[in-house]
Formats: sequence, C-alpha cells, structure tokens
Amino acid sequence: MVENDTVKRYATILILLISLVVRPTTGLGQAIQFDFCGEMISFDFEKNIVPNAPDLSTAAAIISFYKRLDSEDYDPIINALLAYKNKFKPDDWLYYQLIRKSAQQISPKENDYHRYTLYKWYFLSRSGYDALLATSGNYLLFYIRCDENIYNIPTREVNDKQYVCLNYHDYGNNIDFLKNRFAVIDLPVRGAQNNFSYRITHLPEFRATDYKEKDLRYNYNDFEYSFKIKLNTQIQTLFTNYPVVDYALYLNIPLSKETYYSLIPLLKKQVKRMNVKNGVDYLLRFTRYAFLFEPDTEIYGGEKRLSPEQTLLYDQSDCEDRVALFYCLVKEIYDLPMIVLSYPKHVTIAVQFDKPYGKPIIYNGQKYSICEPSPQRTDLRIGQLLPELSRESYQITYVYNPRQK
Repeated sequence: MVENDTVKRYATILILLISLVVRPTTGLGQAIQFDFCGEMISFDFEKNIVPNAPDLSTAAAIISFYKRLDSEDYDPIINALLAYKNKFKPDDWLYYQLIRKSAQQISPKENDYHRYTLYKWYFLSRSGYDALLATSGNYLLFYIRCDENIYNIPTREVNDKQYVCLNYHDYGNNIDFLKNRFAVIDLPVRGAQNNFSYRITHLPEFRATDYKEKDLRYNYNDFEYSFKIKLNTQIQTLFTNYPVVDYALYLNIPLSKETYYSLIPLLKKQVKRMNVKNGVDYLLRFTRYAFLFEPDTEIYGGEKRLSPEQTLLYDQSDCEDRVALFYCLVKEIYDLPMIVLSYPKHVTIAVQFDKPYGKPIIYNGQKYSICEPSPQRTDLRIGQLLPELSRESYQITYVYNPRQK
C-alpha cells in the first residue's frame, strides 16, 4: 500500500513538472486573419506570449527581448509568410509590406513602436534576409542589406556590405546623424543572408472588386477623349514609402492586371489606324494633358518618383512621373527604343523612330527624337526640346532597347 501511494505521488509530481515545462501549442493560440492584396493570411498565435517591453531603446534591452523570443512560438507566422512567398513569388518590397502588416497584428505600431520594429526585423530575418538594427538614444533604425542605388534614405556600410534603412520615414525623414551616433546591435539569426531588392517585376492579383473607375479626359486635335480606367488605391498604400531608386527600377514597375486591361487595349484601339509617329504623339498628349502638373516638393516635400500606375492614380504629378507613364505606354504599344534625359532641373524622354524628327539626340550612334511628356507654355511637337534646355547639359540615365530584353 505504501509503495502504491509513493508511486502515485511521484506520478503526480511528474505530471505537474511536465505541465510547467511544456509550452502551450499553437493549436491553443488565437486565430489571426487579415487580408493582404486580396489574399487571406491566417495563422495561430497566442498574443499573451508577446514580451512586455517598457524600454527597447538600448542594445541591452533589445538583446534581452530577442533572447526571450522562442522560435517555436513564431513558427506559425513564419510558415504563413513563407507559404505566401512560395505560392505568389512576391518581389522583396511587396513581401516586406506583408511582414509589416503581420507585425501590426501581434504588436501594433501605435502601442509600442520599438517592439513593432523589432518584430519586423525578426520576421524579415527569419525569412532569410540579412537585416540589422542600430540604436542611438531613443532612435531605433532598421536596415536591410541591398546592393542597389537608393537615393533619399540613409545607408550604412558594415563589413563592406551596404545596408538600406527601412524605417527612416517613421522619424519624418529627419535625423541628425552628426549628433546621433548609431551603434549596430549584434543579433545573429541563422540563415539570414539574402540580399533585398527594390525591383518590382509583377504586382499582386488584386480582386476585381477592389478597383474603382477613374475618368480621364484630354483633348487631341480639337476632339475630347474620355477613358474610364480601373485603378486600385491599394497601390498607393503599397508604395507609400517606396524610396527613390534608379530609373531602370521605377520605370519598369508594371501595371496591375485590371488597370492594364482597362487602359492599354483602349489606347491600342485609338492608335490602330495612325502611323507610328502620330500614334506616339497621341500617347504623348494623353500623358501631357490628362493630369495636373505639380512638383514633388509641393506635394510631398521632397522628391518622389511615381510608377506608371501611381501616376494614373494621383491627380497631380511631375516630369519624372510623366516620363514613367509615357515610357510604359510606348513600350507596351509600340516597343520602341527610348532614352531618358536628365537635366539639372528637368527630366524628359526621347524615342527612336524609323527617321528622326526635329533636332535628334544622338546616343551610341543612334538618333532619338525628343518627346516632351510634361505640359509646357508652348505646345511642343515631337522632336522639339524646351528652348531653355538647349544649352543645358544632360545625362542619359536610362536606355531601353527592345532587342536587348
């Protein structure tokens, strides 16, 4: 009898110890679901395990927070993120938008900005990207390894590798780096070694119901044309903080499927019976007069390059944005060689026709005709350059050659 009681007592102790050691399974977690670009993202997660973090502004506090994260607790989130990545093959920038939205679900930005930032870093690192954190006072900057040229956000060199800041906009794009000396925090994550790219090769398959029609009107040869095109405001959200990148990247951001098929076939129909020059001129005047002109400094307080679809979305745009849209239209409808010309205070584009018009721009022995896509005081024809630019120096910042695609 004594032996049985002893066995029962030890068994009870063992069960209690096991219940203390074993963590709750994800099956007991809270089901979290949210929409991302028309796709439902779901995973189980117990929000009670999110560590309280009263102060995450020091390296010691951040390292301590990181050590308290049990990777198994976050496996359902990582698995859901990677499942989306494997299925839809999003470009890095769009995948990062999914990570931002996921971090917001478990640690809202408005509740604790530093903790939210740490989760973004953690999810991106566990997804295989080489990311790092740096602190100075109450600032917490989040960097990603990237070899591309990025122009309006901070970068830093670590072990001869370039890292680009992903959250500079959260500080109003205004930090005095001379007064604030940032120190990188040593937070190694196994397998986190991939480069990040700002190149966009395709956009998500949004739901058709997410689109709204926008009426675009302009005059051509004293006749008013009207187009109802489908646009999705989610594009604005996805690219709100997209930085200034090389022309090769932002010019080639494609149109989303619904927008493409609501616009390109209509334009092709309009130019079908025109010769190439007149057809390009039609596209030129659509780009020039269907939108109001406004410099970026007046709208955003600094330079911002809009993709072709963003230019369609916004009511106002500047010369670089018109170049992007015109480039897209000519490429999709005629696929002609083009060059982008950057002057000190203006950007324009030139197209290679069978024969040049006006005074051609000669590049690598080929002749290109200026096609000014921004509205001007005078109605410039194909081949006509703004008079005030005739003595200005310029750089060829992008060359498109269909034969080299």
